[in-house]
Amino acid sequence: MMKVIHSKNIKYFSISALDEAWGIVVTTVGRQLIPPHSSYPLSQHPQSHIFNPDNGRVLKEYQLIYIPEGGGYFESESYKRQRITAGTMILLFPNEWHTYEPDKESGWIEYWVGFRGAHIDKRVKNGFFSPEKPVFKLGFSSAILGLYEDILTHAAEEKAGYQQLISSIVLYILGSVWFMYRNETFTDSFAVIKINEARAIMKQNIEKQISPKKIAEDLGVGYSWFRKMFKKYADVSPAQYQANLKFLRARELLDTTDMNISEIAYKLNFENVGKFSTFFHKREGIPPLHYRKEKKGIADIRAGERLPPFCSKKATD
Repeated sequence: MMKVIHSKNIKYFSISALDEAWGIVVTTVGRQLIPPHSSYPLSQHPQSHIFNPDNGRVLKEYQLIYIPEGGGYFESESYKRQRITAGTMILLFPNEWHTYEPDKESGWIEYWVGFRGAHIDKRVKNGFFSPEKPVFKLGFSSAILGLYEDILTHAAEEKAGYQQLISSIVLYILGSVWFMYRNETFTDSFAVIKINEARAIMKQNIEKQISPKKIAEDLGVGYSWFRKMFKKYADVSPAQYQANLKFLRARELLDTTDMNISEIAYKLNFENVGKFSTFFHKREGIPPLHYRKEKKGIADIRAGERLPPFCSKKATD
């Protein structure tokens, strides 16, 4: 791959008020090949991004750096010096000192994109990403490379709305990193098989009363282990997962059938209408009867909007 990428491609952006209103903006994007035995970095950056591996730097933005080939080292204020191998993604954080550099013997290829905004701040605040865990060993990914190349292409053209497009690609890259990381770190394949089997059973039995303990028993595993592994993998307990399925089924029945509330409660195995209403209200924010009336009102309005301007609904009945 190093033979393919010969020239650097580096771009910095001016940001408009409209771009800022989008909630995330891209500040810089680039790629460059660092051949073996080369000085690093190869090019000069503006004062805000100037970089010397010996001294490190502090940025006012986030950056995602992907190393598809080669190797080197990375270190930050919250992360001790570690070796970086091919296929590693590094997330830099604003106001966090860091430094990185390729091996002299191997060099590397680096892609990067800088960004900032409320969307990424919220993800960091909610614990998806942290300065203590800035390194993700993803392996070589042509899909990730394609996303960086898409950003570079759109950035070079600078068509109207390109900032909104490329910043959304950044969010997609972040989602891909999180997805790969979660699935890479969950290495218990036996647990994944059992969890998927359990989810299939739950989906096939939404309208029946089958407990998580019974599912664990049918799968031949202990309930404590099953509950722990299920929540670790799916982020919700088995009981919560079942409740979410039942709620979605309840909305479907309210939206697509003429069954009354009592019939739906009975079909979904609730003891009585009151318990079903409480269950639905807790999740939707309104009781099932109000939900149906609101949906029907919206449907009636939309049906009226589709009538020709010279017709009334009464005339078409």
